Amino acid sequence: MKKRFKTINYSRKFLKQLKKSPLEIKIAFRKRLELFIENSFDPQLNNHPLTGRFSGYRSLNVSGDWRAIFSEYEEETNKIVIFEVIGTHSQLYK
Repeated sequence: MKKRFKTINYSRKFLKQLKKSPLEIKIAFRKRLELFIENSFDPQLNNHPLTGRFSGYRSLNVSGDWRAIFSEYEEETNKIVIFEVIGTHSQLYK
């Protein structure tokens, strides 16, 4: 069995939103990203599929009210993860 790699990319919108976010959110995202790389289903992340207008995407908790929404797909032996948007629960799900 071939080893599977995880490639992580970021949309322009995600990078722009992250840049505008408070410093504590930037730090929290970095920590959650490390956890996500080690175990994408760690209970702290609350990684779950979304429905409605975000159907086909997944969400993970960055902090109490902040979420990062991402998509993922397989490419041969590589799993591609693209972080699409980041924001507070009310900003994303209004």
